[in-house]
This record gives sequence, C-alpha cells and structure tokens, in this order.
Amino acid sequence: MTYAITQTCCNDATCVAVCPVNCIHPTPEEPDFGRTEMLYVDPETCIDCGACADACPVDAIFPVDSLFGAREEYAAINAAYFADREPEPVAGPNFHAWGAPSFTRSLPSDFAPIRVAVVGTGPAGMYAAEDLLLHTNAEVTLIDRLPVAGGLVRYGVAPDHPGTKGVGETFARFHAHPRVRMHLGVEAGTHVSAEELAAHHHAVIYAVGAGADRRLAVPGEDLPSSIAATSFVSWYNAHPEVAPDAVDLSRAERVVVAGNGNVALDVARVLVADPAALAGTDIADHALAALRGSGVREVVLLGRRGPEDAACTSSELLALKHLPGVELVVDDHDPRVGPAIEGAVSGSTAAVLRGVRRERVDWSGPPAPGRRIVLRFHSAPLEITGRDHVEGVRVTAEGGESAIPAGLFLRAIGYRGLAVPGLPFDEASGTVPHEGGRVAGMPGTYVVGWIKRGPSGGIGANRTCAAETVGTLLADAVAGALPSPVHPAKAFGRLVRGRSRQVVDARGLAAIDRAERARGRDGGRPRVKFGTVAELVAASKGRR
Repeated sequence: MTYAITQTCCNDATCVAVCPVNCIHPTPEEPDFGRTEMLYVDPETCIDCGACADACPVDAIFPVDSLFGAREEYAAINAAYFADREPEPVAGPNFHAWGAPSFTRSLPSDFAPIRVAVVGTGPAGMYAAEDLLLHTNAEVTLIDRLPVAGGLVRYGVAPDHPGTKGVGETFARFHAHPRVRMHLGVEAGTHVSAEELAAHHHAVIYAVGAGADRRLAVPGEDLPSSIAATSFVSWYNAHPEVAPDAVDLSRAERVVVAGNGNVALDVARVLVADPAALAGTDIADHALAALRGSGVREVVLLGRRGPEDAACTSSELLALKHLPGVELVVDDHDPRVGPAIEGAVSGSTAAVLRGVRRERVDWSGPPAPGRRIVLRFHSAPLEITGRDHVEGVRVTAEGGESAIPAGLFLRAIGYRGLAVPGLPFDEASGTVPHEGGRVAGMPGTYVVGWIKRGPSGGIGANRTCAAETVGTLLADAVAGALPSPVHPAKAFGRLVRGRSRQVVDARGLAAIDRAERARGRDGGRPRVKFGTVAELVAASKGRR
C-alpha cells in the first residue's frame, strides 16, 4: 500500500532525501520545487517502506489505507500530480536519493572552527544553525529577543495544527548541542548592537522574520476591535507581548476578516471551532476561555480578487470543508464567482470549492443559525464603521458596495519586515538588501528567511533559503573574507548578561519546556504555555 503526503506538508524535502526509490516530487533539483503547495508521493513508484513517514518533521505522511475524513482526498491529490508526467527513473543522472555523495556544504577538515551568531530561533534561523552544526565544526550562538525559543513555530502555528508544530521538536535537538551557546531574552539592536555582535563572531546571520503587519489604510482601521490577524494569532498562542484581554469576543456574532490566505483561514477556523476540540491543544488558557464564552457564529473572509486567485493553499481550504459542525459557504454576489469555480483546473484552489454551497448572502440581519464561514470574493473593505468599537464593514460589491454588520474586524493581508538597527533596509520590500544572503557592504553579515526574501513561503521554504545563505557564508570563510572576532568566545556571554536581566540559556529553556509540559499533563494537553516574560524567566530558573 502506497503512502500519501497530506495537509501539513512543510515542503522542506526531508522526505526526499530518505526515499530509496525517488517517488517523492518535486525534488529540490526540479523546477517545480518551491512552486507547488506541497510535495507528492507517486503511487506507482512507492514501495511502502515508510522511510518518508519516519523522516517527516511535521507528521504529514500516512499510508493511504489509513486515511479518513479530511485526509481521505489526499490519496487522489497525490496521484493527480503524476497523472500527466513521465515516470522518474530510479537510477541514473536524475536519481536524487542515493546518488553520488556530495560534500560541497562543508569546510575543509583542517579549517579552524568559526563562530557564527544566529539572531532568531524560528524556522529560518534553526535551519541555518542545523546546516552549520551538521556540515561544519562551527560554534553557533543562538540569540532571540524573547526568553524562549521557537519563533513562528511556537507563536504563529494554529493550535489545531499539532503536526506542523512537530518541526519544533526537530529543531529542539540542536538547542543543547555541545557547540551551541544560547542567549534568549536578548534583543539585537537593543541589548547588543550589530557592531558588538560582529566583534564577537566571525559571522552573524539575522533570521528576525517579518515582525509587522500590513495595513489597509481605510477609515476606522484603528477602532479598538479592529486588529491585525497577526495579533489575534499571537493572542491565542500566548505570546508574551499580546495581553490576555487584547481580543474581546463577547459582542461579536459576526467577524469580518480582510484576506483569504492561510493566516485568514487559521483565524476563521479557530473562531468557529468547537472549544472542546481545542481544549486538548496548547492554545492559551485565556483564549480558550474567551472562545468558550464567545458569541461568534459566522466569519466572513474578504478576497479582493476571484476564487482563482485565492491566496490560501488548496490543502488548507480543503480542511475547511471538513470542519465539524461548521458550514462553508461562497457568497454568490458577483456573477464571476460561479464560472470561476466551475471552470477551475482540477487540483487548483478554486476547484476545491466545487460542491460548496453558493448563495447570495443577505447581510441585513444577524448571522444564519449554526456556525459557518463565508467566502466573499471580489470584495474589499472600504471603511470599518462604528464609534467606540466595530459595528460593521463597508465593502465593495459588484456594481456598488455593501454593508456587513460585524462586531470584530481582522486584517490578514500579510506581514512586513522591520528595519534591524545597524543594517541597511529596503523600505519598499521590507527586507535587508543582500546577494545570496550576504548583506551588502557588511562583511560577515548575512540574512535568512523573511527578512531576506520577504514574507512568502511556509516553514519548509526556509530550509532552501538557509542552505543558500550558509553556502554563501562558507564560501566566504574559505575565501578568507570573514573578519576575525575581536573578543574571546566567552566574552559575549558576559556582555549580554550585563545588559539583560532576562537571559535564558539552554538549561533554562529545558526547564521552561518541562514546566509547560507538566502544566498540560493534568488536562491531557501537550503543554500549557507561560504567557508573560516574567513567567518564562521564572520557569527557566525553576520557579513556578
């Protein structure tokens, strides 16, 4: 029985490397890699060995005969990718899994160890650290402004996607690596400058992500109950910089979300999900309590363009069709919507909506009975209306405009990078200018992830991105282009401990992990996260 890759695929190609028969595509060497939403198993080639499932960091690969419910369709989705493709050879020049050994990503054996600081412990930073630790004898300093590691894996993944969070376990094995020194609770540009980081290391890799959200620039956007979806995600993930009372669900029967990307789908799904189903996840206690008392029955997702241009992945949209107790509806207000769905190419995101009920939604009254998510295409917000809180959203419509009553408005139109003190910054793209990850005009300084390429691509895209940056760094090292540190290795630890009272090391991080897991154990949850900096620091010292 063949295997199939499912919804939570992270695209990092770990499975490709272990497959003995080259049945997983696209591979990193193929043009489609990074352009498809996920990877696919060829059912005609798969030999049912299970190596890919064992290697998958996000628990996305299963035997076809074990698929049921929302996952059942992935057998056909995997097979469809190969329907019109020539079979790949299992030997020869295109055979990737067991080809000739290549060690182009390592330093010469007699090369003295280099010290590299990685600023940011999310996926981009940890893929870079993993690459350095596995392929070189580099000593790595891990730095994060929060007193806990994880970045978007910890604070950006929805609680009902535990498989995706599993990649954090893969990264965690490097936290206590003998060549790693960890300094959490240290912010580059605040506690230490770019110049100081460079003076203590041969190279510095900035993996600081995209910490701001994009704005709509429409009237009413700053009303108290009009917030960024990124803040909502942080709220339900117990981010210490978002207060427990930052979101009020008590007065909202209907929520309007601007955007229809995966983040928009995440927040919509969480808002209408059965709280009992979330009670076994690592969702923040305050969020779970708010959802239990919530009056939200309908979430409206606004997309500026048609269903053929929906920003979400088909796998995430497919999951909405199978959300227990929640109806998915397409607002048929625009005559272009129906033909776009019915004429969509099989396997596309729009094609997922075939069979989904379409109706011209009447917004004049309260939401329909039950819980539902409404997809409204060819519609954009013009104004968020209300006095001391959101009361409605004025939106574009075919031939005019419509008013949608709502008690909460979320904008989910993307992230944006922030300038890093001491580094050049491109305001237009929200990124640091670079060449192959090397920051222009700053020898020994590199970028990776969203601050390098912009806020695009999921977790797995960072692995390829990190490989490029680390490759550039190693080439510079061999060429003698890295500046030598001014200070000895232990001096950096003394420096940051003198600047921040919240520094957490690897032992402290392990203590936080143990404490959070212990808090979750009694309730049958994977963990209950500490929601403030003070709690995290106290837990790191064994105080609870």
